[in-house]
Amino acid sequence: MKIGKPSLSFWQIFNMNVGFLGIQYSFGLQQTAINPIFLYLGAPEDMLPILNIAGPVTGLVVQPIIGAMSDKTWSPRWGRRKPYFLIGALIGSICLFMFPSSPVLWFAVGLLWILDVGNNMAMEPYRAFVGDKLPEKQFSLGYQMQSLFVGAGILLANGSIVLFQYLFGDQSVEVAGSIPTWLYYSFYIGGILSITTILWSVLKTPEIPPTESEFNEIKASRNKPLAVRIAQPFGEIKEAIKKMPPFLWKLGAVYLFQWYALFVYWQYITPLFMNTLGYSTSEAASQSAQMSLTYNIVTMVVALGLVPLTLRFGGKKVYSISLVGTAIALFTIPFIKDPLLVLAPMVLFGVGWAAMMGIPYTMVSKVVPQERRGVYMGILNMMIVIPMGIETLTFGPIYKYFLGGNAINAILFAGVFFFIAAVLALRLNVSKEKTDTVL
Repeated sequence: MKIGKPSLSFWQIFNMNVGFLGIQYSFGLQQTAINPIFLYLGAPEDMLPILNIAGPVTGLVVQPIIGAMSDKTWSPRWGRRKPYFLIGALIGSICLFMFPSSPVLWFAVGLLWILDVGNNMAMEPYRAFVGDKLPEKQFSLGYQMQSLFVGAGILLANGSIVLFQYLFGDQSVEVAGSIPTWLYYSFYIGGILSITTILWSVLKTPEIPPTESEFNEIKASRNKPLAVRIAQPFGEIKEAIKKMPPFLWKLGAVYLFQWYALFVYWQYITPLFMNTLGYSTSEAASQSAQMSLTYNIVTMVVALGLVPLTLRFGGKKVYSISLVGTAIALFTIPFIKDPLLVLAPMVLFGVGWAAMMGIPYTMVSKVVPQERRGVYMGILNMMIVIPMGIETLTFGPIYKYFLGGNAINAILFAGVFFFIAAVLALRLNVSKEKTDTVL
């Protein structure tokens, strides 16, 4: 049963989403700095996909389970979702402080697994948290505000990499098997932001207590034996998938190509610049960070601007066109030899990233039951990490044997997948029975 929720002010929605800044700063480091670290520590290029399997696996396991658990949690002091993203942020913070000191490749890979557990533990309840607090008419603003903080966090992460490489990169010569000290500072900043931004949102935003029927369900869950309580999230996930709205199956098809392509881009943009611009690993990592910096600035600028566009033209049209723009960006990048001019396609990429981080969550929140929003947001994340997992297992051989071990071909391959995702996005329709405002 849906309950009436008061509309929140712009700044209340802003404060509620500040914690996403720290989570996405960490994610920004994963996009841009983790693969260069693997290269520094001696990883061959065709091994990059499998070394990134931590993200898909932890996302697949952690997020839906945490989502189901948070649906059945309530503390008068800590709330429903807050305990999970507080613990997740603390785990992530510790890992970020340790990461640049990784002595060998296996240590860095192991830390990535733990970091991803923390980030996923924080991420999933945060998506549900926004849906819990806002009335349906403010979903678009809430999730696009979250998209703005996605851009801001990743922007800060990549901006710090560019800055520190510029200031201190010349002071350290690349040594095989070691991580340059200039990269340490970005991770230390991330460790601080991870916990402080979450605390800001926790202290500024009270959660809405459960309804009487929800509270009775939570109490009944607490009275069950421990073994039953441990197994319960898995059962809820299974039942939720059985009853999943057709819209989510269609979105899963879009995500299959979209997130496979994104993982290819993040893994091979640094090797691309080592190829096309003749850069060293540090120079290529800095150029990759500039690319990410550019598209996340665009994301911040356009994120809230997508709200009136989606209300006027419909979410699926804006989403699809944005994905086409992302495909065009990837088709263009490998053929630009100027380090400044190659930033231009990131405008299209940034618009696409803003759409990807906001529009699908707005649409999903309108078609899933309020009392099961946590588990469905977890299932939505499964639709993200499964394509990533497929990519980590399949793209290494594809890159080595079918794409000639050439990063240019890898980026073009990702562009084709974005175009396919754009076509599939045209099938996304939010049922008119579910909402008065079609998005």
